[in-house]
Amino acid sequence: MMTTFRIMTYNVHGCIGRDGKISPYRIAEIIADYDPDIVALQELDVKRVRTGVIDQPYVIARDLKMYFHFSSSLEMRGEKYGNAVLSRFHIDVIQAEQLPTLPTRTDLEKRSALWVSARLNGQAIQVINTHLGLNRLERAAQTEALIGGDWLGNSMCSTPLIICGDFNTPPASQVYKTFSQILMDAQLSMKDGRPRRTYPSYLPVLRLDHIFASSEFKVKSIDVPFTRLTRTASDHLPLIAEMELE
Repeated sequence: MMTTFRIMTYNVHGCIGRDGKISPYRIAEIIADYDPDIVALQELDVKRVRTGVIDQPYVIARDLKMYFHFSSSLEMRGEKYGNAVLSRFHIDVIQAEQLPTLPTRTDLEKRSALWVSARLNGQAIQVINTHLGLNRLERAAQTEALIGGDWLGNSMCSTPLIICGDFNTPPASQVYKTFSQILMDAQLSMKDGRPRRTYPSYLPVLRLDHIFASSEFKVKSIDVPFTRLTRTASDHLPLIAEMELE
């Protein structure tokens, strides 16, 4: 039996839109419009003063009636910032850890990855959601960690497998090439059409957000919604893949 599902990766920029409006409800509306089964979100705030002390992943998941798990990259005085996976299906958390940074650069923002297992029609799918750093050397260290024994090289990290998120790196980079040698780029698996860019949302010129998947998946379609709402709600556009799994 073939299982078809939709997965979205979306850097939501703390739910702060380009118009300065803070609205997790607007992010939830965008997600609802495209009806994904699994959603990987980056740059979420939990109880942060800057965004109105709202638990953003909770509010978004509640409005969408989805299961969710949040993993913080940064915690300070009760405020948290990090990534989440939302799912229509039950999810089990396998691992949620910070990624390495450069020891000499204490100014760099902490980054993390969240690994969950979701069950689709009885089949377990491993999903890793990540957000890599802005510094090239930092991204290289984080990539080495992700392909190493704690993550992709972990004996528990079996296929079918998806790793997605904001990699902060275009296809010409070594980081991208490293992941694309291990897994397929969902956008490149489509024979028709060019891969679509996701950043910045108002005029996308860079492809920084990626969905990499193991060979068990067949990509049926790709969507990067470019509407008035998606151009405004975040500085990234969402990337959506409709996938088929036997």
